[in-house]
Amino acid sequence: MGSDWTDRIRLRNLRFLLSLAQTRNLSHSAAALHTTQPGLSKWLKDLESDVGLTLFERHARGLTPTVHGQALIEHARRIEAQLDRAAADMNILREGGAGHVALGASGVAATEAGPLAVLEMATRMPRLRIDLVEGTMDLLLNQLSQGDLDIVIGRTIEGDASLASFDAELLYTEPVDLAVRRDHPLVGRATLSWEDVQQYRLVVWPKGSPIRKALETSLAEAGLSLPPNYIESNSVIANIALLRNSDAIGVASHRSASALEDMNLLRILPLELRCFGSVSMYWRRDEYQPKSVELALDCIRHVLRAPGELQ
Repeated sequence: MGSDWTDRIRLRNLRFLLSLAQTRNLSHSAAALHTTQPGLSKWLKDLESDVGLTLFERHARGLTPTVHGQALIEHARRIEAQLDRAAADMNILREGGAGHVALGASGVAATEAGPLAVLEMATRMPRLRIDLVEGTMDLLLNQLSQGDLDIVIGRTIEGDASLASFDAELLYTEPVDLAVRRDHPLVGRATLSWEDVQQYRLVVWPKGSPIRKALETSLAEAGLSLPPNYIESNSVIANIALLRNSDAIGVASHRSASALEDMNLLRILPLELRCFGSVSMYWRRDEYQPKSVELALDCIRHVLRAPGELQ
């Protein structure tokens, strides 16, 4: 195996590899890349010879990446994403901007924490371009790994080996609340029981999420279980619409529920869930961290780790 095979890799070769990963077919990739199938086949054989590993299994119907091939494809995707970001950054700087930060926020952070972090970045870095992306943690962390996002704010995940390439920092821990529309029949009651709550349909986050676990734990402590007629949704906007247009009861992190109450959209019910959810931020453990990302991390710490927060 040649130790210097990486010296012979060119950007065009990365596109070859990514095309083969997508089409799983030499002739289709050759056509898309404006080259010949024999030429592409020879390039792949030469690359495998240089690396010393089989990257694709050949079948009558096409190609399938091996474990080694998949690993190299993931590296190629990260390099391509970084090059795309570099091109975008150059365009921003050409237009008088000062860099670019892409922030991902999961449902627990999308209503309040993510937007507050963005506004702090915008205040401290007036010329910065900021992208805010909402999604589930698995999708956001995958985008972070690929280089499409710089930072992710979301639920704290512990003991997951797939997070080894990220740095993580706990931001805050908070209670979980039940929320309803402003004129819900239960609004105004001084005290509530779980029996009162179970008269209404529940809108819940997907299984495995901290907020869902908090609800299920609280029900279990009361000797109850989640009724079978719940609505499951991982969209903040959809959940608000469901609650505002029905007597359903939703579950939300305290910061999100308080923000929605301040906006006069929903009301928090006086029934305490004896569980807490914690929120952390994640970023890649890169040797080179752009100054804009370092400043963005400081902005998030400043605005989300305020004094008096329950830690």
